[in-house]
Amino acid sequence: MKKFLEEFKAFALKGNVMDMAIGVIIGGAFTAIITAFTENVINPIIGCIGSPEVTGFVIPLIKGQSINLGALISAIINFVIVAFVLFLMLKAMNKAMSIGKKKEEAAPTTKKCPFCQSEIDIKATRCPHCTSVLDEKAS
Repeated sequence: MKKFLEEFKAFALKGNVMDMAIGVIIGGAFTAIITAFTENVINPIIGCIGSPEVTGFVIPLIKGQSINLGALISAIINFVIVAFVLFLMLKAMNKAMSIGKKKEEAAPTTKKCPFCQSEIDIKATRCPHCTSVLDEKAS
């Protein structure tokens, strides 16, 4: 049982799990902001086309049931706004992360033959073009 608890503690306190938990909490708060923005700014603008409020788009059915298209439209608008803002944030973070990094130069895979000046494999000991024996110090 003690080993199980130690394994669980190691799992729960890993950086990835904690980062994900923080992301979920911030995402919930961010979604509330976007929902308020959609209901108080976007919906009245869309409501100018038809009814005064988007959530008022309701299709009545039999037995007192109804389909609330306005709520669906609001949810779709919320999703698009959240997805777009997250896309912009991720793009900005990737750009910021790449600013400080220097591009690593790949190790050379070829060298020039000192006799015929053609490109040859860096590990070659004889030039395949002029058949000259290459000195180990030649580059």
